[in-house]
Amino acid sequence: MWWFQQGLSFLPAALVVWSAASFVFSYITAIVLHHVDPLVPYISDTGTIPPERCLFGIMLNISAFLGMATMYVRYKQIYALNPEKSKIIKLNKIGLTLGLMSCFGLCIIANFQKCILYYIHVVGACLTFGVGAIYMLVQTVLSYLMQPEVHSKDIFWIRLTMLLWCCSSIVSMFVSSVILYSGLYGMNLVQKLHWDPQERGYTAHIISTVSEWSLAFSFLSFFLTYIRDFQKISLRAVVSLHGQTLYNTPQSFVTDEQTLLIAGSI
Repeated sequence: MWWFQQGLSFLPAALVVWSAASFVFSYITAIVLHHVDPLVPYISDTGTIPPERCLFGIMLNISAFLGMATMYVRYKQIYALNPEKSKIIKLNKIGLTLGLMSCFGLCIIANFQKCILYYIHVVGACLTFGVGAIYMLVQTVLSYLMQPEVHSKDIFWIRLTMLLWCCSSIVSMFVSSVILYSGLYGMNLVQKLHWDPQERGYTAHIISTVSEWSLAFSFLSFFLTYIRDFQKISLRAVVSLHGQTLYNTPQSFVTDEQTLLIAGSI
């Protein structure tokens, strides 16, 4: 049996591979069509002009779905491992809420392009990466609380490293973006897709774009740490039939006809 066939380990793996592919494919398409500069453009800029905009949107929407599925399975796993620890259960619920908000932000990024509806796009980015960073913090704290009983200390330190990488990228991107869009280097830079290395503000632009790519891949790398954990879990769907037909049946005839069908692993 291959590693991705064990439990639900294919979920975080699919999330990371698909999301990375959405960035890379949009980037390659935008470069080939000369819509952006080859040297580290903003991720959002690679999904601004058709046809890469269509590819970017579709693939990120699927990434959001994979993210929700992954975060839900993680929630169920932690709950099953710690059914009587109120502190962990509360943090686990908070983590799921934050994770779903982050995935909703990813849908906003996918469907509201930077050059068209900039402020809505920024709201989506804040939800995806800002709230997503808090989600990573909660999961790192949960990893700390569950070691060494549930898993080793190593996984806690790996997730803490991913969290620090993510936070440093956020800080770097925020500072460089504030400097870039402060008005010192001109107005309407949001719409600018091509930069000359000799232009004022080019250094701040490059720092900002590199930080954005670093942030995106630090976020995805965090989910790679779920693969080994997800090899230890499977979910089953239970279907309850309240009758053998879909006709309206008096309740008295239904009681004895209920049947449970157990589906295979999701």
